[in-house]
Amino acid sequence: MSPLRHPVFRALWIASAVSAIGTWMQDLGAVWLMTSLSPSPLLVALIQTAGSLPFFMLALPAGAIADVVDRRRMLLFTQGWMLVAATLLGVFTLAGITTPWVLLVFTFALSLGSAMNMPVWQAIIPELVAKDELPSAVALSGIVINLARAIGPALAGIILATAGGPGAVFLVNALTFVGVIVVIYRWRRIPKPSGLPAERVWGAIQAGIRFTRFWKPLQIVLVRTGTYIFCGSALFALLPILGRQELGLDAVGYGIILGFWGLGGLLGAFILPKAQKRLSVDTLVAIATFLYATMTLTLAYLRNYYLVCGVMIFVGIGSLTLMASFNVAAQTVVPGWVRARALAFQLLVFQGAMAAGSFLWGAIAQRAGLSIALTGASMGLLAGLLIALRFPLNCGKNLDLAPSLHWRQQTLVFEPYPDDGPVLIQLEYHVDPQQADEFVEAMQPIGVMRRRDGAIQWGLFHDLTQCGRFVESFIVESWVEHKRQFERVTNSDRILQDRARSFHISDQPPKVFQMIYANRTDERKC
Repeated sequence: MSPLRHPVFRALWIASAVSAIGTWMQDLGAVWLMTSLSPSPLLVALIQTAGSLPFFMLALPAGAIADVVDRRRMLLFTQGWMLVAATLLGVFTLAGITTPWVLLVFTFALSLGSAMNMPVWQAIIPELVAKDELPSAVALSGIVINLARAIGPALAGIILATAGGPGAVFLVNALTFVGVIVVIYRWRRIPKPSGLPAERVWGAIQAGIRFTRFWKPLQIVLVRTGTYIFCGSALFALLPILGRQELGLDAVGYGIILGFWGLGGLLGAFILPKAQKRLSVDTLVAIATFLYATMTLTLAYLRNYYLVCGVMIFVGIGSLTLMASFNVAAQTVVPGWVRARALAFQLLVFQGAMAAGSFLWGAIAQRAGLSIALTGASMGLLAGLLIALRFPLNCGKNLDLAPSLHWRQQTLVFEPYPDDGPVLIQLEYHVDPQQADEFVEAMQPIGVMRRRDGAIQWGLFHDLTQCGRFVESFIVESWVEHKRQFERVTNSDRILQDRARSFHISDQPPKVFQMIYANRTDERKC
């Protein structure tokens, strides 16, 4: 629990715990209100879709903004947005004017704020704790979620059972945002200095897309996350139907079921660190997936309230283990400059799969019944284990993603403006012809690295007039983007570069040419 020794992390952790309790109260209040307004399984499942769709729409822009603007100010804005949305929903509900579609609209609005908030919230964690404390910090975040899941629904059930009703639940949730706003306002964040101008949002989005396209370890995390969530979303979406229509529970009884889910998550948070020391991440995820799938299949046919509560403990253990493992994997396979965007991609996949899965399983439940929908989802989870054979999560285990900062800028005859471009960079290599094939093979990861870090084109060319002479050529869209490449090269990248350059047989390092697109209106002269 060493991350709690850091005062800012501890304060934010406590504030987020209170806010998470309010969020779970909000979730239960929303689904309970919807089951009162309409018995349709599809409309109930659409609560989950309305909560997930904004993440699919805004996760990537939110991640880009979080990597560009001051993260503290962004958190203040998003928390304020959710405070206003929750307050209005509470007032409307108390006034008796909330319809199913009004509820869906405000659920969507709250989720908009959460979608903008979550990438930056996760991205600040490495700023607040040491690198070796990151898994523990993520586990503590999991404890917050599951502690809130254990307490929030129970509190919501009590309020729903009294004269307060759903409107009071929504207003209590609104109050929980106030504490988070106070803590963030008092935090004096010290941003890391950079001699380069901040990225523009659209350029940052493009850089995030380019990075994800050319970085396989992150792609693997995204595939594994989406595979799990698409089928796992069935239980998230259809649990209210199981509780209210199949078991005939009131708000308190349903809240207790969610509380046992949260209790299982708490147990999982304490079990996970020990399991991580003994098992590989892929083995751990496989066991957790099997557990979650088995429990989903059990709930498809189990209708005893007390046994359902017991099953929910194991559901909590499995879901906490899976989400914590995927989140740590995403945080550890990307460098700091693009972390919020990478986490945004994970949220994009998570919530997109959640929205699509909730709609699909809700539609199946409405046509074929709850048992068929949950059975199909559990079979899908088990089939998804086959994907692990091709996409192992531990592929980025030994990466050193700290900036190497070993590139040195050449002496220039004039300094281009930041937006000048495109920029053409060429490196000249002289290689023993007997080792040409090995050199070409060694250069392929370099090409991936160049495009991942900013190049829009890359190629390796063999001189037809001079045997053994190779020219690496790549284009970057602007001078400032090329300078950012100097800060993006990691220590793991440097190892790849050193291997490729070991084939260079000249006593001098490879000759480098930096050229800017020629413009006749440029008044600068050599």
